[in-house]
This record gives sequence, C-alpha cells and structure tokens, in this order.
Amino acid sequence: MERMIFVNLPVRDLARSIAFYEAIGASADPVFRDDATQMMRISDTICVMLLTHEKFGSFTSRRIPDAHESAQVLLALSAESRDAVDETTGIAGRAGGVADPNPRQDHGFMYGRSFADPDGHIWELAWMDMSAIPQAA
Repeated sequence: MERMIFVNLPVRDLARSIAFYEAIGASADPVFRDDATQMMRISDTICVMLLTHEKFGSFTSRRIPDAHESAQVLLALSAESRDAVDETTGIAGRAGGVADPNPRQDHGFMYGRSFADPDGHIWELAWMDMSAIPQAA
C-alpha cells in the first residue's frame, strides 16, 4: 500500500470548512465523518481531517492555537502549472479564505502562492519546472 498523509486540522465551523475545501477541489469522504469530523480527499494519498475544536482537543492535551495569530506549520501542495497556482489561490480567496497571506514566490523554475483557510491554516501551492532546476555545484 502506498503511504498516505492525513493532515488533522481544528476548525471552528465544520460546515463552513467543508464548503471551503470542496471549493478548492477536495471531496468529502462519506465514510470518514461524524457530527464533529469530516475527511476531505485532496488526492488518493493526501487527506485533510477537519475536526471541531472539541474533537481535536480529545486527541491532545495541548492548547489549540489560533492559526490567525500564530503559525505552527505551513502546508505545501504541488500544482500542475503556474495557472493552477493562481486559479486555486483565487478560488480560496473567494470561498472564504485569504489569498496570499505570505508573499508570492517566483524563482523562474519555481512559482508559489499561499492561502489561508477560514480558520487561518496556511497552505502553499507550488509549481516547479523540474527540467529547469539549478544543479548543485
């Protein structure tokens, strides 16, 4: 079996978060859900587990930080093209998130932008031209 990643995110409004992630292309998995949880499939190997703060808190005794005020991780996904980076970032902004909470990055062979979901979790989208990556000396 190919390894998978399950990103667990605390959310304040589960329905709003589901709608946001669907808007940027994820799909709600009907099997892995309950009143406090919804698994969103980004790909066959990448899933985001949206959990209410109460449910998330049942897995850890640590305080849940406000992602609008602090950052613990930056989540990064590859994109098929520069246009896909721009399109998804724009959709995220129109769907209740924030487009470009961090500066755009354009290194020629690599292009990236970011968005924050409604709870402030930052996602970076990056396109890379693998044939143009500078070789180490």
